[in-house]
Amino acid sequence: MLRQIEGSKAVAAAVAACRPQVVCAYPITPQTHIVEAIGAMAKSGELTGCRFINVESEFAAMSVAIGASATGARAYTATASQGLLFMIEAVYNAAGLGLPVVMTLANRAIGAPINIWNDHSDAMAVRDSGWVQLFAESNQEATDLHVQAFRLAEELSLPVMVCMDGYVLTHCTERVDVPTQQQVDAFLPPYQPRQALDPADPVTIGAMVGPEAFTEVRYLAHAKQLQALARIRDVADEFGEAFGRRSGGLLRTYRAEDAEVVVVALGSILGTIKDAVDELRDRGARVGVVGITSFRPFPLDAVRDALSHAERVVVLEKALAVGVGGIVSANVRMALAGIQLHGYTVIAGLGGRPITKASLRGLLADAAADRLEPLTFLDMDWDVVNRELERMGASRESGPHAENILRDVRSVAAGPV
Repeated sequence: MLRQIEGSKAVAAAVAACRPQVVCAYPITPQTHIVEAIGAMAKSGELTGCRFINVESEFAAMSVAIGASATGARAYTATASQGLLFMIEAVYNAAGLGLPVVMTLANRAIGAPINIWNDHSDAMAVRDSGWVQLFAESNQEATDLHVQAFRLAEELSLPVMVCMDGYVLTHCTERVDVPTQQQVDAFLPPYQPRQALDPADPVTIGAMVGPEAFTEVRYLAHAKQLQALARIRDVADEFGEAFGRRSGGLLRTYRAEDAEVVVVALGSILGTIKDAVDELRDRGARVGVVGITSFRPFPLDAVRDALSHAERVVVLEKALAVGVGGIVSANVRMALAGIQLHGYTVIAGLGGRPITKASLRGLLADAAADRLEPLTFLDMDWDVVNRELERMGASRESGPHAENILRDVRSVAAGPV
């Protein structure tokens, strides 16, 4: 059903159509509109058969989701940023127990300093927790991925995290084909848990495992992630047949078949990159895009196939591994092991900084001419950075970076004082 709708509310409608039995939530920007909308549907009776539980923290939200899923209920929650870090112990437990919880992550920067805008630092902080991580390019894809996420989670008995860019998607109103209840019911079968706690038949889950078996247990978690690679692709194909549109899968290419320079990225920035690529193509530049949807499990073979013909690969990342550099690019390099090409890591959009077509055009021109550093920070204000480095070198009591830089930026904006 075509609707002009905010991304968060489209996701809420899709989740409700999946008939969750327990939704537990603690509000944190920018995910709040999602759980507010589901809560309103539960209260009004529009969403039936669902217990909506207000909890006192994000840790409690994931703990309740674990308990609900362990008893055989279809469970859902949502979070962002610091909230994800607060629940991180339980995030690992959900994966280790093989519980098919579905969670929306409205991607947002992690402090300190405090920042409520979008980047991918939160998702990257838990990338190795054992959750499937699917990144949405658009609100349509974010909506569709939630329907697929419940199917994947329950078939594989793995938790699935749908990542959608905070504000850029969650608070953007646009046209979305929201799945109807009939469509979702035909695609998503009733939940049949592989394991369920029953007082009449008590069992233990999450028991202590010592060195004699822990490696084997962790390997089996890895094996399930590898199994997910095939099912993510197949479920996306089945979704396309059922709903008449393509969403999800492992990755998607755009004008990349004959490209000499290929940009790799995740999430909503792919739309801006495609616009920049179209403009450069009109000028004769052979550039293309590979958008990764499944970051965990990482589709090594598919990435290798998509990039093997390229001469230069630019990985645009909205997160930074402090002290190392790129996160996504490290995975891309694994995929391209043994292939000789020029590879660049570009850190961009941290804390919600805009990534413009003009900056992308210049970046891709520099990449084509091999003028990029292996690790590049797009649109970095080096004057501000160097001023703070000088301050640090001059005095041990130089103060916190964030406050110093804010003072510098404000003095520059205000002019000489």
